[in-house]
Parts: sequence; structure tokens; C-alpha cells
Amino acid sequence: MANVLSMYRTVKRLGIPDSQIILMLSDDVACNSRNLFPGSVFNNKDHAIDLYGDSVEVDYRGYEVTVENFIRLLTDRWTEDHPKSKRLLTDENSNIFIYMTGHGGDDFLKFQDAEEIASEDIADAFQQMYEKKRYNEIFFMIDTCQANTMYSKFYSPNILAVGSSEMDESSYSHHSDVEIGVAVIDRFTYYCLDFLEQIDKNSTLTLQDLFDSFTFEKIHSHVGVRTDLFDRNPSEVLITDFFANVQNVIPDDSKPLSVSHYHHYKDHIDTAQYELNNNVLDLALETYRKNNQSSKIEKKIKDIKSTSVLNVDIDSNECFFTSFKQSATIILALIVTILWFMLRGNTAKATYDLYTN
Repeated sequence: MANVLSMYRTVKRLGIPDSQIILMLSDDVACNSRNLFPGSVFNNKDHAIDLYGDSVEVDYRGYEVTVENFIRLLTDRWTEDHPKSKRLLTDENSNIFIYMTGHGGDDFLKFQDAEEIASEDIADAFQQMYEKKRYNEIFFMIDTCQANTMYSKFYSPNILAVGSSEMDESSYSHHSDVEIGVAVIDRFTYYCLDFLEQIDKNSTLTLQDLFDSFTFEKIHSHVGVRTDLFDRNPSEVLITDFFANVQNVIPDDSKPLSVSHYHHYKDHIDTAQYELNNNVLDLALETYRKNNQSSKIEKKIKDIKSTSVLNVDIDSNECFFTSFKQSATIILALIVTILWFMLRGNTAKATYDLYTN
């Protein structure tokens, strides 16, 4: 349990909110009567970090953690009344990090010592996800005995996988806590977290850097990586592509817009603004005609329609609608005048004089 809670804490620290995390815990160790520290879970014997006391949101707990629910979660095969908070709401632009841990063997992982999920089950679920456009890239990580066999059957594109141990090889725990009498974390997850704790959401370290940090001396088993289904080289994949979330986009003012950018945006903005101006001005002109006003206002409207609405300073990377602001002011004045005519028909002549003299 400390394995998955440690990974959960790490991705939250790097900016991924609970709304984008699905957490499945088969045991409620924190509230177990044999826990000497009720309501707490630790991943180190020094009890430095309480993994369960920091706003943990468990989406599937106890009896809800089943093979069926896991497959339904991946493929989004739920009834209409299933809560959105318990669904994996992803699309073709989503990068998904999947971490699994527990007791396993050759091509299987146990769920609650009651059932098993096979590598073929996960492989077929990933294929359904691909066909339903539910992901852009998947990073699959598993920490269990013979872990590398669990990704051997994958066949869908854009999946990168890493496991803690080869076939016929155990995955070992790191250390035990004598106060509770059990091992608190596995070696693979421990050293993975040891690496991840050194980065922030702006880190430029790659997944290859993470893989290179796994040595036999640390893990006591042979970590495996499968890259043949993945389009990118792990040395080109930032860790933050899967472990972090950056929501604020800051423009780089040091790089001016290129001429191609200018023409691309100018074409779209010119067209949209031209249509907006013309539609409003035509409405104003029609209203003035209905009120039998002088042709002087027609000339003013035609002058406005013939003016430029976009000014772009390429060198300073500023693309602001400077002349649009001027046009908008005039358009707003015309709209106010239209409303005035509609509401105060008897004073239309006075309003007209105000805007034309």
C-alpha cells in the first residue's frame, strides 16, 4: 500500500490534481486494528512522511478493487449513472501514467488474493483504448515479482513500459519497520521515488535518466524497459510529460513572431473582425434609414468599414487589436444610438444630432 501511496504523493507534488488521478487501494491499512499508528501509513521506518494524512482521495477501495472494475476503468465501459469522479476521462491528447504493484508471477498480477489479471487482459484493454482514442501516450510501470512479463503481450502503439524484475526473478522489499513488523516499501519503488523527489515540474530530466538510475546493486533484480511500441526515444521524453502537470502557459517574449505566424493569424483575425464590423455597421445603417435620417451618417459608416482593423508589431511579439479598439468604441456608440432610437423614438432627432454634428 505504501508503494502506490508514495507514487500518488509524488505526482500530486508535481502538480497533478486529484481530479486527474484514479487511486485504487485494496486494503485499508490506515484503519486496520493492527496498525500501531491509526490513520497513518509510512514508507520509511523513520516515519518522516505520513502518506495517508495529506488529503488522500481514494476512488476505489476494498471490494471495489477488482479486475473487472480495472478493465472498465481503462476502457470506460460503465453504466450512465457511474460517477464521473470514478471514470478515466481521457482523449486522444492525453498522456496516461499507469502504476501497478502487488503480488504477481509469470504474466499475472493478483487482485486481493481472490483473482488475477493477465498480461493479455491489459494488452487487450490498451488496444480498446487506442481504438476509442482514449490516449496519446501511455507510460506503464509495474513493481511485482516477474514484473517484466506483464508488458510482454502489449501490441498497441505509443506505449512505453518498465518493470521491476525479469521472468523467474523476485522483486524485493527495501527495508522493514520493526515497530509494525512488516516491510514498508519495495526496492524498485523506493529508488524510483528517491530519483523523483529531486525534481520539480520544470525539470528537464528524461525518462532515460530515470531508467539509468536503476542498477542491480540498488534494485537486486533486473529492471526491464520496453520501447519498441513507443514512437519517441526515452532520452527525448521529459519525466514531466507523465509525472507532472503545468497548467499556466507563459509566452516567450524573447522570440518575435515570424512572418508566417503574422500572415496565419492576420488572415483569420481580419476575416472574423471584418464580418463582425460589417454586421454591426449594416444594422446601424438600416436603423438610421428606417428613422429617415440624413445621408451624412451613411458616409461615416462607409468610412469606418473601409478602415484597417489589425495592427501587428512583429518585432516586439505583440499581436493586439489596436485599431480594433478604436472601431469597437465607434461600434459601441452606434449600438447605444440604436437602442436609444428603439426606446426613445421621440428623441431620435436629438440623438442623431449628437453623433453627427
